[in-house]
Formats: sequence, structure tokens, C-alpha cells
Amino acid sequence: MKEHKSSYRQIMKATSLFGGVQVFNIIISIIKSKAIAVLLGPKGMGIASLLSSTVELISSLTNFRLGNSAVKDIAAAHTSGDDNKISKIISVFRKLVWVTGILGAIVTIILAPWLSEFTFGNNHYTWAFVWISVTLLLNQLSSGQLVLLQGMRQLNYLAKANMVGAVAGLCIAVPIYYFYGIDGIVPTMIITSIVSMLTSWYFSNKIKIKTIPVSKKDLITDGKGMMQLGFMLSLSSLMTVGESFLVRSYISNTGGLEDVGLYGAGFAIIGTYVGLIFSAMGTDYFPRLSGVAHDNKETKILVNQQSEIGVLILAPLLTVFLIFINWIVIILYSTKFIPVNDMIHWAALGMFFKVVSWAIGFILIAKGASKTFFWSELLGTSYLLILNLLGYHFFGLEGLGVSFFIAYFLVLIQVYLIAKYKYQFSFNLEFSKIFAIQFLLAIVCFLISRYMPSPYSYIAGTAIIIITSWYTYIELDKRLDIKNIIKKFTKK
Repeated sequence: MKEHKSSYRQIMKATSLFGGVQVFNIIISIIKSKAIAVLLGPKGMGIASLLSSTVELISSLTNFRLGNSAVKDIAAAHTSGDDNKISKIISVFRKLVWVTGILGAIVTIILAPWLSEFTFGNNHYTWAFVWISVTLLLNQLSSGQLVLLQGMRQLNYLAKANMVGAVAGLCIAVPIYYFYGIDGIVPTMIITSIVSMLTSWYFSNKIKIKTIPVSKKDLITDGKGMMQLGFMLSLSSLMTVGESFLVRSYISNTGGLEDVGLYGAGFAIIGTYVGLIFSAMGTDYFPRLSGVAHDNKETKILVNQQSEIGVLILAPLLTVFLIFINWIVIILYSTKFIPVNDMIHWAALGMFFKVVSWAIGFILIAKGASKTFFWSELLGTSYLLILNLLGYHFFGLEGLGVSFFIAYFLVLIQVYLIAKYKYQFSFNLEFSKIFAIQFLLAIVCFLISRYMPSPYSYIAGTAIIIITSWYTYIELDKRLDIKNIIKKFTKK
């Protein structure tokens, strides 16, 4: 039981730590975006957005998602406690980071004239792409250092590196844009990348890793798995981007640009604030899962624990969305965006399925089952695309929420059956009970918000939110001994 409590505490510690980092980064991002909007205006923001999004696309094609795939091998080596194995894996990884970073820079330089024509409709930005090609190498090197911190479970250093990088980006961008305006966009991108790389390098150098010479044979043998899994992860990202592009294009052609804006705004709300939890949990969860992936029994325990914590944390937040989404939309946007409310209601319920399928899906990456992961992602993306097109065609914006709900229900069934068949995974009784209770309470909130008139809906809904939050507290206390933690804290 003590081991289980320790595991739950580790999950919550990482989630709260990186949840705080994510909130901090969002605040910095809002300040930075506001400053850039004032200093550069719409045209400058457009140029900066097009340059950065184009570079991100090339990066996703050339970096082989080593930032994700290498975590598995580094974490597994770290768990083994074999210093030579750790040193060898990290030495191979560092070489691959250089190779893929240089590849991205070279591709950008070669394609610079075409990128300028395709992105801006002229060749005026050819040299801009040539200059910022260096950021692909710098960003890949920076990502490599952060992956080292994540895989070695140095979470405090990782959090500090993220926060320092965010503040440095703000402090660099504002003065340059103030003095140079639009002409400062490219220098800002380059200097920010340099500072991010130096910051990540500073924190990663706090970990003493012995450097081992890596031959070409070692690079191919030990790096093959990272590259294969990374390639499949890259394809998965491209599928997600492609699905989003096709759906937005369909909405634009059949419903108009206003509906595209509403769709984007609605999922930005649910994606930003709920996605924050996913990001926070994943930072520690994936390396921990990779460390026990060789043992199906330990894998099952950890996935169930992560799913329990995920549902317990998300449930109160999602019930607040269900009851108060009208006010949330008005505060974040305006009354013009109220038509997304029904869509978000369905999407909030779908998030219960997504968080569990997300936790199970990591098994495939941790096990290195790249082909199975690819086909699973392809099927899941296909569900979402087909259902989104049908949902919008028949039911408009609300249909997109319904399609999200159904798609992730199907994805959950799919990944569960794969994990059960290949790795003997199953849900335990504790998780099943927690999921059933929290999901039923969310359905009650869903029905209240849609069929009960205000102000009665807010009164009844608030009562359910309190019940959901209290249940979350009771269950977390069983796992974390929150009362004892509070007592120790108050004594201090």
C-alpha cells in the first residue's frame, strides 16, 4: 500500500508542478501576444505567424519526433540503473539530435525560395527563411536537452528550464519589436532560439553523464528504434494536422468562415485548459511508464493509477464547463461566440473518454510498438474525420461536439482491446467505480445545463459540482493522505 501511495504522490507531484508551469507559460504567452499585437499590428503578427508556422511544419517533418521517442529509451536505461547503458543511449541520442537538426536547417535553406512563394506569394522572404533555418538546429538541440531532463526524471530542472525560457522569450521579443518593429521578427526568432538552447543546456549540464564515443554502427544499431518510433509519431502528428485542415476546409466551404472561427474558438477553450492537464501529466507519466514497460503487471498498475488521477482531476473542471460555459465563453471571447456552447457540452463529456484512451495509448509508445501505434492512430483519426464531416453536415456546430464524443468513445474501446489482447491490460475495480460515478455526475450536469432554466440550472449545477469536487477530494485523500500532508504543512 505504501508503494501505491508513493506512486500516486509522484503522479500528483508532477501534475501539480507542470500544471503550474503550464499556467505560467500561458500567462507569459498572453502578455507576449498582447505586446506583439500592439507593437507589430495585424500585418506584423501575420508575418511572424506565417514564418513560425512554416518552420514548425518543416521541423515536424525532419525532427523525427525524437523529443518523444527518445524519452522511452532514456527512461528505460535510467530505471535499469546501468550507468554504461545510460551513457551510451544518451550519446547516441545527442548525435541523432545534431543530425536531424542539421537536416531541418538544410531542407529550409534549399526550399527557402519556394517557401517564400508558397507562404507569401512572392520571393521577398527568401532570405528570411534562410536566416531562420538555423532555428531548426537550435530548437532541436534545445529539445534534446529537455528530453534528457525528462527521461532522467529531473522534473525540477525541467520545470525551471521551461519557465526561464518563457520569460527570456518575452524579455527578448518586446524590446526588439519596440525598436525595430517588423524588421525585428527574424532576429527575435533567432536570438530566442539561442537563449532557449543555452538555458536548456545549462540545466541539462547539472546531470553528470559520461560521454561515450559513438561509432556509425552504434548510431545505426542503437538509434534505429528511436528513429522508427519517431517517424511513426511524426506521421501521427501529420495525420492530426491533416484531419484538422480537412474539417476546417469543409466547414469553410459549406458553412462559412464564421463557423470556422467558432469551431476553432470552442475547441481552443476545451483544448487549452483541459489540455493543460494532459501536458502536465504526460511529462512524468511517459518516462515512468517506459521504465516499467517490460513488465505487463506493473504497466497495468501504473496505467490504472494514471487514469484514476486523470479522471479525478478533470471531473470537477469539466462539470464547471458544463454548467458555466455560457459565462466562460463570454468572459474569454464575447456574446458572439455563444453558439459554441452546445458543441462544448458534448466535447466536455467526450473528454472523459479521451483522458482514459490517452493513458492507455501511451502503452504502445512505451512498448516501442510503432506499427501498432501508427495503425491505431490512423483508425482513430479516420473516426474523427468521418464523424466530424457527418456531424457538421447534419447538425452544424453541435454535431462537431457529438462527433468528438462518439469518436473518443470508439478510440477508447479500440486502444483498450489492443492493450488487452497484446499486453493483458484490464481496468481494475477502483478505476471503474471512479469513472462510473464521475461520468454519471457529469451527465447530470449536462442534462441540467440543457433542460433546466436559469437561475435554477446554476443552483442545481453548483450542487453537483460541489459533490463531484468532494468525491474527488475523498478519493485523492485515500491515495495521497491529504489530511496528513495539510497537518504537516500547517505545523511548519
